[in-house]
Amino acid sequence: MGSAKNAAIPINLVREPNSYQEKIKSIEDLSNISSSAKRLNKRVVLAHGVFDLVHLGHVRHLETAKKEGDILIVTITPDEFVNKGPGRPVFNANLRSEMLAALQCVDWVGINKWSSSELLINIIKPDIYVKGSDYTNEGEDITGKIKIEKDAVKNNGGKVIFTDEITFSSSSLINQNLNIFEPPVVEYLSNIDRDLHLKKSLNAIDSIKDMNVLFIGETIIDEYQYAKPMGKSAKENIISSAHVGREVFAGGVIAAANHVADFVKKVDIITILGEREPYLNLVNDTLRDNVNINTLWRSGMPTIRKCRYVDPGHMKKMFEVYHFDDTPLFGKIEDQLSEMIHDRANNYDLVIVTDFGHGMFTQKSIDHLQTNSKFLAVNAQSNSANLGYNLITKYKKSDFICIDAPEARLAMSDRYTDLGDLIESKLSKSISCKNFIVTHGERGCVTWSEKLGANNVPAFTSQVVDTVGAGDALLSVTSPIVAAGNDIDIAGFIGNTVGALKVGIVGHRKSVEKIPVQKYLTTLLK
Repeated sequence: MGSAKNAAIPINLVREPNSYQEKIKSIEDLSNISSSAKRLNKRVVLAHGVFDLVHLGHVRHLETAKKEGDILIVTITPDEFVNKGPGRPVFNANLRSEMLAALQCVDWVGINKWSSSELLINIIKPDIYVKGSDYTNEGEDITGKIKIEKDAVKNNGGKVIFTDEITFSSSSLINQNLNIFEPPVVEYLSNIDRDLHLKKSLNAIDSIKDMNVLFIGETIIDEYQYAKPMGKSAKENIISSAHVGREVFAGGVIAAANHVADFVKKVDIITILGEREPYLNLVNDTLRDNVNINTLWRSGMPTIRKCRYVDPGHMKKMFEVYHFDDTPLFGKIEDQLSEMIHDRANNYDLVIVTDFGHGMFTQKSIDHLQTNSKFLAVNAQSNSANLGYNLITKYKKSDFICIDAPEARLAMSDRYTDLGDLIESKLSKSISCKNFIVTHGERGCVTWSEKLGANNVPAFTSQVVDTVGAGDALLSVTSPIVAAGNDIDIAGFIGNTVGALKVGIVGHRKSVEKIPVQKYLTTLLK
């Protein structure tokens, strides 16, 4: 960056370009333009934002910004850092930058390289940094970035000005006028009070910030072996594939705990690793800063590892290999787990159980969970290794249950009953539990509570990269929300935004975080 900033600058960079496309420059060029302009005693104004749908409010904002100086530079957030949820931005960075460059009041346009603008400010060093009136109150900025930006401007000798022009919401205009949602989402959003729903949702997220949460469950190493299919083998009835790469993630309870870490105060984990192939370094390196692990060790066994062979072209999984021993715990290690639950569960605001059905939870430990937890949230997963043997009904008492539709139907031996009716008439009668969320893939989820009955919440995205861990992410974030006393339909709504964000992530490359969820909620409900 330093060499670009100090390079010789052609003086015509601060003159009128021949066409609006020529206004679009790299960040390095914008730095040179700013330096050149200042040497000519010209005041440089910088405006920054997403500008996904340019409207009259933006035009007025930028016209006012231009009046504050001689050169107006506008930079935009790159596509990968637009945290407004799946399907956003509607217009890619090239189109957004062209639209801005076509405005007469804008002198130069650039696409930022980073998720926020403070580095950009340090490079361009504007005399004036302009933001809209909705950023005047720092306390209302959920990202906390406006204070950082103001400090960066001040440190570079500039000042921040807030325009007070007519305001519109790009998200609201997009939601109302562009067909970005599937019909069930449009219908759902049209039948709720959006302002009230947003207020309740943001308050629900705020209500869990001081919680201490205990997760108990199996650690699973999720391995992705990427292999490109080449064709049928000449000698066998199999498809030959070329290996192209490998990723290994700490999944299971580790990934689940990480998903809620940004929402709550503290997260502890009780889990089991195998003394053979423990993957301890991977697990420790994966944990978020406020997540702590308490490990029990199974001698002579590996840490559970699920190896998926994936066609990287479209992230299609071809087959899966389990490396595990799912013999139920017994003897000393079973006693150790039960003792840890007995001694610690009551110290937390809630306990979340991620039961993947690989032998960790025996009746003894389940009894301690049900007796000693202030608030117990449970998922008992059905998978190819335990189908029919790990039913949610083994938990006779819980405060919140989050499972998927096949797991609910399998537990009740009922293939066809409407899910809401199934929860009402069967699940809630079989298990002492007042709150349920049953996820239903592309159909969203069904929520149920004694207080509100059944409610359908649609899925908010059809853009799916990878479904691994989406249900666990939903469980992780909705459990404390329900435990804090928020309505189950609000929990389901937030849960589906979490799920929509998670299915856009390959494996466990990153965790769901609080600010993107808040911003997506705001985007949906504008």
